[in-house]
Amino acid sequence: MTEEIAGVKIPDSTLARAATELVRDAASPLLFDHSRRVFLFGSLRGQQEGLRFDSELLYVGAMFHDLGLTERYRRTDQRFEIDGADEARDFLHSHGVTGTAADQVWTAIALHTTPEIPLRLAPEIALVTRGVELDVLGIGCHAVTDDQRAQVVAAHPRPDFKNRILAAFTDGIKDRPETTFGNIKADVLEHFVPDFRRGDFVEVIKNSSWPE
Repeated sequence: MTEEIAGVKIPDSTLARAATELVRDAASPLLFDHSRRVFLFGSLRGQQEGLRFDSELLYVGAMFHDLGLTERYRRTDQRFEIDGADEARDFLHSHGVTGTAADQVWTAIALHTTPEIPLRLAPEIALVTRGVELDVLGIGCHAVTDDQRAQVVAAHPRPDFKNRILAAFTDGIKDRPETTFGNIKADVLEHFVPDFRRGDFVEVIKNSSWPE
């Protein structure tokens, strides 16, 4: 029987079930529950805005969006968002989903920490960001009802979430600090890694190879 939370049906296809199991196996309960809330909140925002979207693609985007923070899938040579995006696209290809659909999921994950831009793109991309913004930053919190929020959190609790997600961010990116140049995760390392020094865009320009 299809699971339903706050009026949102959880995709129950073979592909969706495989995505659920992959993330459940690789991620901590913290990241698993967060990813499910991202899907649920993103779906609710999509319904509220009257958007037509592919729930299965949104589900994969939401479930894989923080996979680059996990021990199994994190790398040290690129942004964590790309880790998850690459794994999601490979996963979709292995299930016969290619072309624009797979590219949309890749883009949704790769851009989910980039303000504004995803919101101008396809709903499957925009709604991953909407879900992340609501669950992590509280942006759009009042666009869903108190009852909807309560049902989502009852199904996927968020005890001490603010502190625990910041710890997960730190753990997932502390070994690749240079990948935070120009993005919001530099704020995380600046708060929690004592010897971190953020890249300075102005200094990069001033110290470039160009004489003037």
